[in-house]
Parts: sequence; C-alpha cells; structure tokens
Amino acid sequence: MIKLDRTLTYRLHLLHKLTDIESQRAYVAGAGLSMSDGRCLTAVGSFAPLSVKDLAQKANLNKAQASRAAQSLVDQGLVLKVASLTDGRGVVLSLTPHGKAVWQCAMDVVGQRNKDIFGALSPAEQRQLSDFFDRLIDDARSGGDPAEAAEDQVSGETI
Repeated sequence: MIKLDRTLTYRLHLLHKLTDIESQRAYVAGAGLSMSDGRCLTAVGSFAPLSVKDLAQKANLNKAQASRAAQSLVDQGLVLKVASLTDGRGVVLSLTPHGKAVWQCAMDVVGQRNKDIFGALSPAEQRQLSDFFDRLIDDARSGGDPAEAAEDQVSGETI
C-alpha cells in the first residue's frame, strides 16, 4: 500500500504550503500587494486583455475570487475594467500605466521566488522537472493516457 506522504498530490500540496508563506511576504515587500492581488496582477499583465473568467483560469482561482481580486486591483488604480465589445454583460481587464510599473515589481517577485524554490535543483534537473510538469499538465487537461502523452512529447507533437 502506498504511503500518503509519498503521493504526488500530498507532496505538491505540502510544497505549496511551505512556499506560500514566503511568497505572501515577498509580494507585500516587493510589490506592495497581497498574494491574491499579486497573482491576479501578474496574470492580467502577462495575458491581457482578459475577461474575469479568463483571469480566474490564468490565476488558478474560482470566478468569485478572480472577480474580487480584479475589483481590488481596479480600486487600487492598477487595472482598467471596461465593458466587453463582444459580451454585453462581460468586462475586459488590462493594466493601467501605474499597473504596468507594479506588474514589473510583481514579476520580479515571481522570478525571485522561482529561483529560490528551484535553487535546490541543478539547471538540468530544473529543465527535467519542468518537462515532467508539462507532461502531467497536458495529460490532466486532456484526460488522456500518460503513455500517449509521453509519445506525443517525444515526437514533438503538441496536445
């Protein structure tokens, strides 16, 4: 029988919890943002223009969380929210000029946290882990066979 503390989901959740505390501090210190606002700002800045639904997906939040974070960023003058031209009830989010400056600070935080977390691994191990994550994510999104996903990776096909 597998031990719970050796399962992937348990270990991913543990790593997430262990790194989240420092990430929260880093967002406040480096960008003056809560972690939720920081994650949403980096998503808006990286993938704009976004709807709230798109923001939820890109920031790995539910729609209610994304909506609250988007409004917080609007209230802080970091994000512009305008009516969607294609969806009468929807809005489109993009960075304000001040938001772009804070976004850069937040992206610096993300980059440094990434270096800190992956610093225990060699560059080759980091690339290998990244490739493994890509395969697992692709498989989870497709609901397909892991062996088939691995063959697609080897052949260079995208899923």
